[in-house]
Amino acid sequence: MKLSIFGFAPAQLGCGVAIFSMFLLFAASSVHAQRSDELDGNRLLLSSLTSTDQAQKTPSVSIRGAEPMIPVGTILPVVLRTAITFEKCQPGQVLHGKIAQNVPLQNGLTIHKGSAIEGHVVEVTAATSDHGPQVSIQFDKVYVAGHWIPVVTNLRAVAGFMEVLEPGVPTETGSPVDWLPTTQVGGDTVYGLGGPVMSAEDVSEVIGKSVGEDGVLARVSGKEGTKCRGAVEGNDNPQALWVFSGDACGAYGLEHLKILHAGRTEPMGTIVLASERKNTGLRYGDGMLLRVDR
Repeated sequence: MKLSIFGFAPAQLGCGVAIFSMFLLFAASSVHAQRSDELDGNRLLLSSLTSTDQAQKTPSVSIRGAEPMIPVGTILPVVLRTAITFEKCQPGQVLHGKIAQNVPLQNGLTIHKGSAIEGHVVEVTAATSDHGPQVSIQFDKVYVAGHWIPVVTNLRAVAGFMEVLEPGVPTETGSPVDWLPTTQVGGDTVYGLGGPVMSAEDVSEVIGKSVGEDGVLARVSGKEGTKCRGAVEGNDNPQALWVFSGDACGAYGLEHLKILHAGRTEPMGTIVLASERKNTGLRYGDGMLLRVDR
């Protein structure tokens, strides 16, 4: 007589156990595969979300084809945040400045007031019996939309910090003060906040308008007898001139400072300044009009 467990013969019981074991193995494999798919899906989802979040947090700059970030011919009004003495500065010394007024660009972007601009001292030439000390400098990068943008600039005009302050003082008395005329560095007249800018060469010619306390937007022109240019590369939009006139060119209020090379020709972007006396240089708060060449 054959023994049985719960009515099953040993042979039948062995076969049943084998089948049941195969079922458990198949079920476990299915669950594992499902969980792997879910994990892979979660990883892909997490990666996608992380990439999207990083893309939103990372500033980006859109450059349309070969169009430069800052179009050629753009004027950059700069207030210096570095003081240098020609006899004491060293090659490689960093020069700091701030954009003094919002600068609208042809490509629809804006360089905001307060944006950083940097340069450096290229070369220092000691004074001799024939000439005073000379310094070569470059301003070669601007911080725009979260990025440092390389530029090549030339010097259109430079003014001492006292001359920079004078355009904020009305040339007449009366009230309201905001409506009173002021005079730009170079001679243009501004008739109140938001008012027109009239050319110093032709008082009947409107060349731009005031944009409030920040400065003016006006057409740039080349004054006869100077080397400064008008529109460059077709960039004839009104420019952010801050406290300067449309034809401002050279040094103002810095009697002992000479611009030997503005950087418009080779070596492009290298500005050479010279002093007729000792202990002369650029001071914190001096103003400059730089122009982008490339």
